[in-house]
Amino acid sequence: MERPSLEINLPDTHEEGKLYVVDSLNNLNKLNVCPDGSQHVLDEEENTGGTGENTAGSNIRNQCLFFVTFILTLIVSLALVSFVIFLIIQTRNKMDQISSRLISEKKNIEELKKMNNMILKHLNQSGIKE
Repeated sequence: MERPSLEINLPDTHEEGKLYVVDSLNNLNKLNVCPDGSQHVLDEEENTGGTGENTAGSNIRNQCLFFVTFILTLIVSLALVSFVIFLIIQTRNKMDQISSRLISEKKNIEELKKMNNMILKHLNQSGIKE
């Protein structure tokens, strides 16, 4: 594979511009030569030098932050949904208990009505009614 030449013609630039171009080419060469483990050292050099912004590291940090936030949001949502399901189940159990109590009370009321009718019939038959 052939490498393109890195010749740069800068006829009208100042010395500062030339130094910036050479510094950028050196940084590019370091990125191509250095292994992944030493990338952090280069990033720190760029940040302390103040010559350029490290957008790749910033993007990775932003993606990691987004991913962590997304995971935490999912966990909190899952916890809330689980809590709501638990409350629904508890409410249904309580409603079942209340409805069974009402049914038993209804039976008791019907028995009391029958007993009241029997007492009234007995009183009517015995002639004690005033």
